Amino acid sequence: MPSQPPTTETRWVKAIDQVSSEDTPQVGGKAANLGELWHARFPVPSGFVVVADGYLDAVTEGGVRELLRVESAPGRNAAYKDLSELAESRASLIRELAVPPQMRAEIVSAYRKLGDSVRVAVRSSAPAEDGADTSFAGIHESYTNVIGDDAVVDAVRKCWESLWSERALSYRSERRLGEEPSIAVVVQTMVDADCAGVVFTADPRTGARDHVVIEAARGLGEVVVGGQVEPDVYEVAKADFRVLAVHLGAQSFEITSGDSGDKRVELTDDDRSRRVLDDSQLSRIALMACSIENHYGTPQDLEFAISGERLWVVQTRPITTLDMHTPSVAEPQPVVTEQEPARKQEILVQGLGAGPGSVTGRVRVLRSLEDSSKLSEGEVLVAPMTRPDWLPVLRRAAAIVTDGGGITCHAAIVGRELGRPVVVGARTATVDLKDGQLVTVDGDSGAVLDGVGAPAAKPVAASSVVEARQGARRVTEPTATSLYVNLASPDAAERVAAMDVDGVGLLRAEFMVTEALKGQHPTYMIAQGRREEYVAQMADGVGRIAAAFAPRPVVYRAIDLRSNEFAGLIGGEVEPVEDNPMIGYRGCFRYVRDPELFSLDLDVLHRVRERLDNVHLMIPFVRTRWELEQCLAQLDAHPLGHDRRMLRWIMAEVPSVAYWIPEYARMGIHGVSIGTNDLTQLTLGVDRDSELCKDVFDTQDPAVLDAIDRILERAELAGLTTSLCGQAVSNDPALVEHLIRRGITSVSVTPDSADATRRVIAATERRILLDQARA
Repeated sequence: MPSQPPTTETRWVKAIDQVSSEDTPQVGGKAANLGELWHARFPVPSGFVVVADGYLDAVTEGGVRELLRVESAPGRNAAYKDLSELAESRASLIRELAVPPQMRAEIVSAYRKLGDSVRVAVRSSAPAEDGADTSFAGIHESYTNVIGDDAVVDAVRKCWESLWSERALSYRSERRLGEEPSIAVVVQTMVDADCAGVVFTADPRTGARDHVVIEAARGLGEVVVGGQVEPDVYEVAKADFRVLAVHLGAQSFEITSGDSGDKRVELTDDDRSRRVLDDSQLSRIALMACSIENHYGTPQDLEFAISGERLWVVQTRPITTLDMHTPSVAEPQPVVTEQEPARKQEILVQGLGAGPGSVTGRVRVLRSLEDSSKLSEGEVLVAPMTRPDWLPVLRRAAAIVTDGGGITCHAAIVGRELGRPVVVGARTATVDLKDGQLVTVDGDSGAVLDGVGAPAAKPVAASSVVEARQGARRVTEPTATSLYVNLASPDAAERVAAMDVDGVGLLRAEFMVTEALKGQHPTYMIAQGRREEYVAQMADGVGRIAAAFAPRPVVYRAIDLRSNEFAGLIGGEVEPVEDNPMIGYRGCFRYVRDPELFSLDLDVLHRVRERLDNVHLMIPFVRTRWELEQCLAQLDAHPLGHDRRMLRWIMAEVPSVAYWIPEYARMGIHGVSIGTNDLTQLTLGVDRDSELCKDVFDTQDPAVLDAIDRILERAELAGLTTSLCGQAVSNDPALVEHLIRRGITSVSVTPDSADATRRVIAATERRILLDQARA
């Protein structure tokens, strides 16, 4: 056994050999378990722990404890942006905190007793961490290869800071841990690992207790628990320690430690193709793991490292998810059920089942955390790998599928705790699975299947395409083509948001001007010095709609009142008199000539997006390139223009749009929404409001359909999202079918026709599939 630092009486620091399970409230679960292992004579690297009182005394002396205590865990339904802002405000308090001089002296003294400039690992050990029902796997920070007095003290403070990260707040909220949080910190000598990994003494996927599951990779173990590689997976019988199964992983690099810090080393082809552990090593690890399980009397999840011939245990904790394999679930959620003719399902990707259960949902591929706003509640999250920072995102997912990682990586552990089906190590999931694709994730077998599968044998605690939380929307039938609604007032927002719709495809600003502002002309309000009142009133209305539909998208069309309509507002006498206002001073051109009007819309959206980032901008009545270019220049010069997560749409109402689409795409436009009323009148040369010419106004005219087809075709080639939000699509099922067959991304209809349109979409998609099958 390695020698521990000499024991002297200290207030905030204890050597590992001084602690046991009875000290958990002060030293945290990780340190208490390491002390237990030390006393039971298991091979534990030497080290010490900075107790939880150290953190509490530091924040008390720094004068921030009461402020931190006010909101230690937000509500379970806290918005992602609110969570992010709370995390940053709390973490910044710790970031600026000075470690009290006496406490610093104790930490430095304990560190020096480990050796001269020894390399250490500095890891969190919260009192609730590594417990029987809360693992906090990867939630708080760890730092490896730390050298020097100042670096160790700073790493301790950073561990304190991680108590207030987004993922820590989200985890405490999910687990309903509302008491004042605290955190201890473990400092241990580094093990120069040739290989390392994780052991479960019961199978976390099935709950089986007759074998041990071992995951291993070359180099430091952080690549396993952090999901950076797909590790080897082994199953070893408890009865005689025979190797029952071997699954070779995919590891292209290892992380090694040295005096200059951690280093990434590419593996040779020979190392990549060989097993990480031989049978003899597997037997040793399984024997040690079973001995630790016997010591605690309960299945364990432990981490190990091998350096030369020495086997070390660096952490152990109870497995927190075994109760999910019993029929009784604390909070049963509805089982996903969808009706579809029985058929043999195609396996789209195959990985390792890491979280039990089966769920059906639509795919959302996220390649980085920056894309997280794209994930809607109940979608299947597909990612290269989800690290602990992704916890707020995982909560929204119905299931989790990753290219890399193993069944013991942080993402798999937390996914199981959230009750989500999890498939890891699928390797090509982010390539083979596409956004919007309907799949069934089987967390038991590790398969992702095409379409709707049979319901899981037992409930799964996850949302899906047919179930949403907190009284959100009801979903009757999923479709590949998104169904949005046209909306003009916040009064109906909550009622419509509860319908089977995917968001708002057209939020008409001009209707809100006449309603929310009591018919006052924007210029009239500005002249009276009431600009702020205008922005506040409009932002309140848009914000109510955005909140009702969040996280589903809301596309806000900027003001498009024609001059004759503006003239009817209070103060509207400033409007010009036009012979043909329908094709006159409106839309994008008006923003170029009257930038103040456009800046009002930008101010409104900017204010809303500070709270709710599901609102996006659509510019109406775009005629030609130069006017859109100038309009976008105004947007880029505004603070809202710096928000690159906001999508930029244009209305496709003028036939010239079809010609300019490639240029518009190069200018940064993300999508086009076809307005059938204006497009029909400009294609056929007929006044849409003319009673005399109403027989000529026909959205199903072949010339109009050809214009729509050209817009859809060119938009698809340019990589733009497409939608249609005109009145015609609400009234004409034949037009809906035409659009779907031409590959439109979404349609946006009046709320009263949403249910009927969803049925038309579903029937059309089935006919298309049937036609293809017959062909």
